[in-house]
Amino acid sequence: MLGWRLLMSAILVPSVIGLFWLDHRIGDSAWVLLIFSLFVAFRNSYELTDLMRVRCMKPSFPLTLILSLGVVLAGWAHTWLPSHWVGKSELLVSLGFQGGILGIGFCLLLAWEAFCYEQPGQSMESLGCNLITVFYAGGLMALTSQLRWFPNSQIGYFVIASMIICVKAGDTFAYSFGRLWGRRKMAPKLSPGKTGMGLVGAIVGSTLGGWLWLTFAGPLFASNPRPAALWIVLAYSASIGLIGLIGDLCESLIKRDVQKKDSAALMPGFGGLLDLLDSPLFAGPFALLWWQLLPPAIVGN
Repeated sequence: MLGWRLLMSAILVPSVIGLFWLDHRIGDSAWVLLIFSLFVAFRNSYELTDLMRVRCMKPSFPLTLILSLGVVLAGWAHTWLPSHWVGKSELLVSLGFQGGILGIGFCLLLAWEAFCYEQPGQSMESLGCNLITVFYAGGLMALTSQLRWFPNSQIGYFVIASMIICVKAGDTFAYSFGRLWGRRKMAPKLSPGKTGMGLVGAIVGSTLGGWLWLTFAGPLFASNPRPAALWIVLAYSASIGLIGLIGDLCESLIKRDVQKKDSAALMPGFGGLLDLLDSPLFAGPFALLWWQLLPPAIVGN
């Protein structure tokens, strides 16, 4: 199984890097990233609705899919509007469109449950499943994609890579520390495999990975981003790794509550796409907040 995971990683990682390189070369329209994001929203909508179709819960895949895709598309609204409509507040415009679609989506989902009502005991459960799906599959993807343009479209993939590296380095070190020294379970009922030393490993790994990327990867980009103050770099890296670990636990919450091991059987050794992207999607909005308020790197001269 480990060999299969390594083989799949050797295929998936270069493929994603190639897509992102192509998207950067095409320009700020980011239509390659849009196709990728729509696919992620589609697949995650399917996996979540299928995952939560237990007990009295009856989530609607077609309805949540349409709303999830709509939220992702709203994240590109600022690239389609005339520049004099958007002004200098592009991020606020983009977030406004996403919030508007989410609000309309809530109203539609509530109306749908009213239309389909038959008896007590399932409407609120199904509504909750649908809302979780739209916010998770559409909302988190739309927010994370904003890193492509903000704070600077020229370093969009430098920013996205910093978040992914922090999360995945934290995940790798958490696994290693847990296997080597893990004794005390961190959340035995929710995720028996996670230990207190795994938590330490996640913070160590994400801090190291983030620092290395933010310090030395700048020359790979034409705009040459330079690291900010050391404490900002370390705080950003450690916090994103920790948030990524929490995101993994939150996805485990969904799976444990419906008593399923994986979100789907998309790829042997990885489970579903949701299992693969749970941490980056959860950490993405927090990384966006960091890069807006206290950027870990600045564009060089």
